[in-house]
Amino acid sequence: MLKTITIQTDERGLLFRRGSYERMLAPGTYRFLSWSGYTVETLSIVKPFEVPGKELALFAHDERLLRELDVIHVADHEVALHYEDGKFASLLKAGSHAFWNVLKKHEFVRIDIREPELPASLNPAVLPKLMLYYQTFEVANHESGVLFYNHVMQRELAPGKYYFWKGPVSVTVKTVDLRQQQIDMTGQEMMTEDKVTLRLNFVCQYQIANPLRALSFKSFEEQLYIQLQLHLREYVGTMKLDDLLRMKQEIATFVLSRLNAKSEEYGVRFLSAGVKDIILPGDIKDILNTVLLAEKKAQANTITRREETASTRSLLNTAKLMDENETLFRLKELEFLEKICEKIGTISLTGGGNLLEQLNSLLGERNAGKA
Repeated sequence: MLKTITIQTDERGLLFRRGSYERMLAPGTYRFLSWSGYTVETLSIVKPFEVPGKELALFAHDERLLRELDVIHVADHEVALHYEDGKFASLLKAGSHAFWNVLKKHEFVRIDIREPELPASLNPAVLPKLMLYYQTFEVANHESGVLFYNHVMQRELAPGKYYFWKGPVSVTVKTVDLRQQQIDMTGQEMMTEDKVTLRLNFVCQYQIANPLRALSFKSFEEQLYIQLQLHLREYVGTMKLDDLLRMKQEIATFVLSRLNAKSEEYGVRFLSAGVKDIILPGDIKDILNTVLLAEKKAQANTITRREETASTRSLLNTAKLMDENETLFRLKELEFLEKICEKIGTISLTGGGNLLEQLNSLLGERNAGKA
């Protein structure tokens, strides 16, 4: 009894006898005795060459078959980009791969993934098809990036987007913000030289100038904070409360000079610093308010005495002038009488004589009566 097998133009047959491969069958019709032990595996030549349960090496002795195949062996540290007729088809991982070259032209680009960064020559249009095989890191415009392979620093990265293979090398990118930043120290308790405990609110602005140096510190911002705290304690601890309050603006100058002395060590440029608030304990605040009130009262008394002295001196000068000048004395009398007249409703005079003399006489009598 015969068994007939037909192989189409876009197919190839693989002839096995009792499980062992013998040769490739070209398109056509083949007949085999059913008891002969022959079997045929039919493969499409538009698909990769794959035989379930069989290794590619089992077919290596068939030169005719190999002439119709493009075979590539990809090492463990490699990937291969597979192109069909100039178009990207797939990414090939470690192993042996074979493709029929009858209808299509195949090209392969080997990439050593021990060098993790994707080659710059890779067409960006291919990237969406490789998303499962690479990872991306972005460095913003205001940042600087530092590249690490297996936790070993490689180089500094400028702003941009970077692509790396997911392979045997661990890739890490650490970013550093290059914008102006600020340290806020709030409610920091400190003791002055005269043992007064106060709370200080302080602010400091800085900018990272050397990202590699800044990344060499663990808990970089915390260490900057500690340095700021130490310098503030150094200054406040050597000042008495009165001096500290009077010279408050000099705290920033002192702290900034101390920080700038270590700017290269930390890779930082310190821009400015300043005291926001000095918060005193309640009892100290009451004492200072009492002292301030007493000072203001003393100033007010001094001003009052000064004005009284000036007024007395003015009266004395006026009296001397009137004593030396009779006309000025008479003018003063008239001025004085004018003021009296403004406050008196009616004045009755009897007898003859000059009006001014009678008024003077009247005033003289009143003054004598009071005496």
